[in-house]
Amino acid sequence: MNRSARTILISTIALVIATRPAVAQTAPTELEMGDVIQRDISVGEVHAFSVDMDADQFLLAVVEQRGVDVAITAYDPSGEELEEFDTPNGAVGPEAITFVSEDAGEYLLEVHPYDDEQETGTYDIRIERLEAVAATPAGKIDQMFVVWDQPGSPGAAVAVIQDGEIVFKKGYGEANLEYGVPITPGSVFYMASVSKQFVAFAILLLEQEGRLSLDDDIRKFVPELPDYGQPITVRHLIHHTSGIRDYLGLADLAGMDIGRFHDDDGVIRFISRQKALNFDPGAEYLYSNSGYFLLAVIVERASGQTLREYADEQIFGPLGMDSSHFHDDYQHIIPERAFSYFEGPGGYRTFLSTFDRVGSGGTYSTVEDLYRWDQNFYDGKVGGKALIERMHTPGMLNNGNEIDYAMGISVGEYLGVREVQHGGALGGYRTYLTRFPDQDLSVIVLANLGSVGVGRLAHDIADLYLVDVLEDRDSEEIDAEPTAERVAADIDPEIYEEYVGKYELRPGFILAVTTDDGRLLVEPSGQQQIEMVPESETSFFVREVDARLEFLRNDNGDIHQLVLYQGGQEMAAPRIEIVPPDPGDLPGYAGDYYSEELDVTYVITHEDGELRLKVGWDPRGEIEMSQADVGLGSVGTLTFDRNDGGEITGFSLDAGRVRGIEFTK
Repeated sequence: MNRSARTILISTIALVIATRPAVAQTAPTELEMGDVIQRDISVGEVHAFSVDMDADQFLLAVVEQRGVDVAITAYDPSGEELEEFDTPNGAVGPEAITFVSEDAGEYLLEVHPYDDEQETGTYDIRIERLEAVAATPAGKIDQMFVVWDQPGSPGAAVAVIQDGEIVFKKGYGEANLEYGVPITPGSVFYMASVSKQFVAFAILLLEQEGRLSLDDDIRKFVPELPDYGQPITVRHLIHHTSGIRDYLGLADLAGMDIGRFHDDDGVIRFISRQKALNFDPGAEYLYSNSGYFLLAVIVERASGQTLREYADEQIFGPLGMDSSHFHDDYQHIIPERAFSYFEGPGGYRTFLSTFDRVGSGGTYSTVEDLYRWDQNFYDGKVGGKALIERMHTPGMLNNGNEIDYAMGISVGEYLGVREVQHGGALGGYRTYLTRFPDQDLSVIVLANLGSVGVGRLAHDIADLYLVDVLEDRDSEEIDAEPTAERVAADIDPEIYEEYVGKYELRPGFILAVTTDDGRLLVEPSGQQQIEMVPESETSFFVREVDARLEFLRNDNGDIHQLVLYQGGQEMAAPRIEIVPPDPGDLPGYAGDYYSEELDVTYVITHEDGELRLKVGWDPRGEIEMSQADVGLGSVGTLTFDRNDGGEITGFSLDAGRVRGIEFTK
């Protein structure tokens, strides 16, 4: 089955504790080191394998798929589910299973086809490693990354910094699969949004030089932008409170390959074509790549140098970050570059792009160079300590509420410990840099495979070094087991059925809550599904960002509202009843709709009782009419407009980081 790798917005694959469901399965077959067992499997079959484990053992087992896409569920000796393992690599290739045993006994691995329509196929299963949990942090990190530390696999570079020194650094897997080049601490990775902190730092340096003020109207530097009736300041851009629509989201809605942005002027024209903002400047926090792209333009126009030149001269050069740069020319050769990959049908697929706009991303770096950057947050070698302190200043909304986003970094807490962090994702690159300043500890994980959960792994590594601190704070003892098991509550998944439904966060923007295999999922309009991990029966969190959701009951005891807590904001989403229009009304929604802001035509057709959407020539799937004149599709939520005669004249499109795009029929 061809399933694309997920784009991380606020999501990661999570572990959920649940009781084992009753399924028709084969009697367990004992699996031992050295065994390679081959089986044919069909829809409806579940094959069970047992592994005898002592307490505190580490297991790596591999299922090699040969024409069948399978998922594997692991259970402990008491029958509780530990984790489900599945990657989007289709019906060919390996599925790796890793976990640590808590108690001695018989652990079960259940193998079943992922797709209900999957024809009979073959797989092999074997144990690669069964050993005691490592005694040292370095050994435990090796076990965490053993899945990718294989010939022919992409992987990651890791560094741990403690008390001003790199106490651990290592590469796992390969930087280039075509030539078998291994990843090392010197491998150069694309940083994606981790780049934003360098942009914010450059802006603060320019303010220090007197070349700009954070309270300057951005039209002072970018007069091409429309006058939206209220000033948008440099500070608004830094804190993602400008309301400017996200240009990467706009490009996707327009059916554009972002590699077509060959110069900054083209992006500026694209952003300037937007007739409205998502919201009034300063009213809300909403992550916007447009803001940091425009900050890069401001750096150039205020300094007379490109962002790449300015950063080389003022940041990377003075800090000795010789392998780091802003990559503003995609044809530029990067020695020791790690190429990025996705898991796909038949094996790994590389990600190639000509995208070279900088600001929202664009930095290439290594874990060794990021160590030098990390130390500047302690000694202020570049910029001085006063500027470093300003980097940690959180943004503030018009209503006086503080948000968690500071100057290109997020500030908050992890299990009661102060944390400064940022992650990034583009193509198959996944990056994460987290710092615990009170403990003088930092962890860096840079990966070149889209399915690597760098945020979870970085925190798992941090746990190894924070264990004494966390115990002193009366936390549970922390070990190397997955983060989800440490923080997830043991909740009966049957209760999730009460929460299934649609919740309206704002007009036309819907949070669709569903269940799947004992998991509770939420799908925001125009975005991918995100797993919610329970911390109580009514409260859930998502990983890698500070986001929490709570379900509320009315006086009758019925779930009537969902509340989202994110970015210092509390947003209520009432539950709505889905009242689809009469099937006879569906043909009236068909037609061609043009957006001047995107310069694209959306074609809606009525076929076999369904509404389907095309963006140009690109099919975007079905539009589900959730209620009269409101449709939910892969692009987002479409709210249709009518004239006084009841005829449909167009629609407004909401899609995550882009709101209120107008289309005319």
